Amino acid sequence: MTRFGKLWAGQTISQFGDRISELALPIIAVLSLAATPAQVGLLTAAVWLPNLLSLLVGSWVDRQAHRRRLLVAADVLRAAVLLSLPIAHWLDVITLAQLFIVALLSGAGQVLFSAAYPSFFVALVDRSGYVDANSKLSMSRSASHVAGPAVGGFLIQVLTAPVAMLVDAVSFLFSALLISRIPVSPVRVEPRRSLLVDARDGLTYVLTHSYLRAGLACVTTVNFFGFVAQALVVLFATRTLGLPVGVLGLAMGLGALGGLAGAALAPRLSRRFGLGRMLLLGAVLFPAPTAAIALAGGPVWTAATVLGLAEAVAGFGVMLLDINLNSIQAAVMADDMRSRVAGVFGTINYGVRPLGAVVGGLLGGTIGLRPTLIVAAAGGMLGALWLIPSPLPRVQEVEV
Repeated sequence: MTRFGKLWAGQTISQFGDRISELALPIIAVLSLAATPAQVGLLTAAVWLPNLLSLLVGSWVDRQAHRRRLLVAADVLRAAVLLSLPIAHWLDVITLAQLFIVALLSGAGQVLFSAAYPSFFVALVDRSGYVDANSKLSMSRSASHVAGPAVGGFLIQVLTAPVAMLVDAVSFLFSALLISRIPVSPVRVEPRRSLLVDARDGLTYVLTHSYLRAGLACVTTVNFFGFVAQALVVLFATRTLGLPVGVLGLAMGLGALGGLAGAALAPRLSRRFGLGRMLLLGAVLFPAPTAAIALAGGPVWTAATVLGLAEAVAGFGVMLLDINLNSIQAAVMADDMRSRVAGVFGTINYGVRPLGAVVGGLLGGTIGLRPTLIVAAAGGMLGALWLIPSPLPRVQEVEV
């Protein structure tokens, strides 16, 4: 197995586990602990709250020569945290407070992994292979969205949600094992000043870079409103639409076929129409289908079909957005800034996600779930406006 193949395999295994936890965590809160819309929003926010420290974490990672060790440590941390849920369930002591702690610590592990990942990725993949490699990684993520929710829904019904989380914990251990076996040279580390100075330099670099600045503004807008919706989708589907957990998992899994198709077709579409144009299309297609979810209703299978189709279109769009933007950014940024750029994106782009989740929970409890989802769809599409005046829509190939 090639070095990239080991990374790809590890990420594939981990992604499948994540799909189970993404469904199981809110299910525990909603069905086992009777959480309110505001509490579900706060729980979603807790997963992403550690990203507010991403800029400092990225600056610290830039000082570390052994990025592989950091990736392994991040996976082991998340595995240990998730293992606490089935243990608490067996002891009958699981609480909403524990869910928040698990969300925060697993989010912290994700921040560390994301900061160390960019320089590790470019050490394994040639520049000419960025699009294809990102496409393969995205195909794995999309495939996990196809099978993961359906399998997760089945496991939750059979084993209970906390026990199903055990699968995700084991997936992180497999990922850590595979990554630990990838031979890679330590990164050359230059003498640094203080973390705050490095963080400031990273922020300045992104905000003055025409490609990175526009991409950051776009995905930040899309993700803020995306998490306004995501905080409420499980609650809306189970309580308003009355979907059983198994049907919900099946609908989301079938909907993820759109993401799988997007990941598979993105390289071909980008070569034909240009990376920038497909990036712009993805920025619209990703948030728009939330409006269809808001309008869903009727019999269970009708509502489930609408949910599945909406997820399929959104999944196709997010693949066009992610693959093309990630490939362009990997090509244009300076090598010694990669972790700090990841930190800037994590702090701002991922940092707005908990805010969006909180806003979604509050809006859902005041104006209702359906109107909040409509607001999320309309607001998310505004993210594409940041791209139009930038150089990004005119990018044809990754060699920019």
